[in-house]
Amino acid sequence: MKYAVIRTGGKQYRVSEGQLVKIEKLAGDVGDKVTLGDVLFVGGNDEVKIGAPLVADAKVTGEIVGQGKAKKILVFKKKRRKSYSRQKGHRQQQTTLKITAIEA
Repeated sequence: MKYAVIRTGGKQYRVSEGQLVKIEKLAGDVGDKVTLGDVLFVGGNDEVKIGAPLVADAKVTGEIVGQGKAKKILVFKKKRRKSYSRQKGHRQQQTTLKITAIEA
């Protein structure tokens, strides 16, 4: 089974072909093809390619399955004995991506 470690949105993800991954929002509509070029590692089938920092001529392609928001995160601030409290919510934009091919 072939897998890769990619970098997108300031985070690293371990992906394999056919997998659904929720990542930071990418521009595009549902059904669009996306090519990710920041491949840090490719492994599987007794082959290993480690990048320094990126693997040369490697790319991961995928298809956008959905655009949405993550679960709500509550941010609560309080200062004791000062009658101060504040609560805010935040929902991060995210893209659901189906990995179609890993090329190295």
